[in-house]
Amino acid sequence: MPELNQLFVFFAASALLALSPGPDNLFVMAQSVQNGRIAGLLVTLGLSTGLVVHTLAVAFGLAALVAASSLAFTLLKFAGAAYLLYLAWKAFRSGASVCSAVGEGPADRWRLYRRGIVMNISNPKVSIFFLAFLPQFADPSRGPVVPQLLVLGLLFMVATMLVFGTLSMLAGGAGARLRQSEPARKIIDRIAGAIFGALALKLLLAER
Repeated sequence: MPELNQLFVFFAASALLALSPGPDNLFVMAQSVQNGRIAGLLVTLGLSTGLVVHTLAVAFGLAALVAASSLAFTLLKFAGAAYLLYLAWKAFRSGASVCSAVGEGPADRWRLYRRGIVMNISNPKVSIFFLAFLPQFADPSRGPVVPQLLVLGLLFMVATMLVFGTLSMLAGGAGARLRQSEPARKIIDRIAGAIFGALALKLLLAER
């Protein structure tokens, strides 16, 4: 396994990367402002679950396939962009309050959790980033590489959950005050839709 100080450096770097402006944390903040803290936390959990998929892909070579195959990269890219455009369309036509958006039932909570998973695993840039980032901290001289990559992926997921969870609480608190006003709710929905649309465009323009 990697040395303890190396794991600490990796965890700190992961937290800083999660804090830096990017599609995932913008997505979390938009969901939190629009739908509340719980929605943001559920989306965060979904995004973190998606990181498990990317970690396994790196550990067992699937990420290398995505990096090498133009077709696989393009298919994932278009799937992710289509989903973001769908969310943008829903946000623009939304007139619901936070209560109806999040809901009380397990189906609504599962929908938000699934939203985070789809957002994460349909972004091929995440797989390529993991393929470049995780192996830098694995040391073949300290044992098998696959278990090390799995541990590193878990640490990255924990760092992401801490950072994105904090962002969810802050953005959700600010959004709760704004959502008291019907005009403000409509503005929030439009802004969220614009963010989702911009993220879809960014993903469509992404190159390997």
